[in-house]
Amino acid sequence: MKIAIIGCGYVGTEVAKYWRSHHHLTLTTTSPNKIPLLQEIAPRVEMCLGNDRETLAKVIEGQDLILLTVGAKNRSLYDEAYLETAKNIVAVLQSNNSVTQLIYTGSYAVYGDRQGAWTNEETPIAPVNENGEILAQTEQILLSARKYCLKVVILRVAGIYGLGREIVKIFQSWAGTTLEGTGEDWANWVHLDDIVGAIDFACQKQLDGIYNLSNDVPLRRKELIEGMCAKHDLSPVSWDSSKPSWSPYNTRLSNQKLKDLGFRIVRPETIL
Repeated sequence: MKIAIIGCGYVGTEVAKYWRSHHHLTLTTTSPNKIPLLQEIAPRVEMCLGNDRETLAKVIEGQDLILLTVGAKNRSLYDEAYLETAKNIVAVLQSNNSVTQLIYTGSYAVYGDRQGAWTNEETPIAPVNENGEILAQTEQILLSARKYCLKVVILRVAGIYGLGREIVKIFQSWAGTTLEGTGEDWANWVHLDDIVGAIDFACQKQLDGIYNLSNDVPLRRKELIEGMCAKHDLSPVSWDSSKPSWSPYNTRLSNQKLKDLGFRIVRPETIL
């Protein structure tokens, strides 16, 4: 199968490594210094920004599947990284007759604050900030590509951790500090291995539609941070209940829809 991976950051690069012996890959990056690394994985690597429709068209031509795994380098670049890229991909697909599936790694942030309730794919989205709105709009733009006879998979991904991005590396700077809130709000995580597995599963099963992707056991933020500090002998944190929690995504994310189709989570609990 011919596959274009648009956006080879933490997730896209790992998927490329997993697929390189099974598929003919075209990889894209927005970072020139990543090109040599990616050339060790795939024979074709293109430097491509999301607003470069001409290069996107060249990348997509003749492909069977598009995997879109872009990320914003900072919060001010969400529109460019997500929305503009999606608009240009869908525009290019209007004149494409080879691509049959588009897989996109989005975010569970589109659900917003559900006050700790369980969230599944039928739960209405309710973004709480501008970047959440951009992510929601990106989904809708990509889903509109279905009218070109494509299957479109939206993976609403929980917080990502894994090799090189361990929980302790993400949160160790919080050790010994006082955090806002009580820590009773919920955190959802998924290991890189399970993201790669879910993307491959979606490809093999030719899925279509929206799917939540998280591990099986959400943790309260207090359990996560205090457990990390204890495991790694870090100074404990304190909580200031007089201030509201900073977290805008207080929900428990259900992955049951994917599991009902036969997908197996290999890391069901967050590794602290």
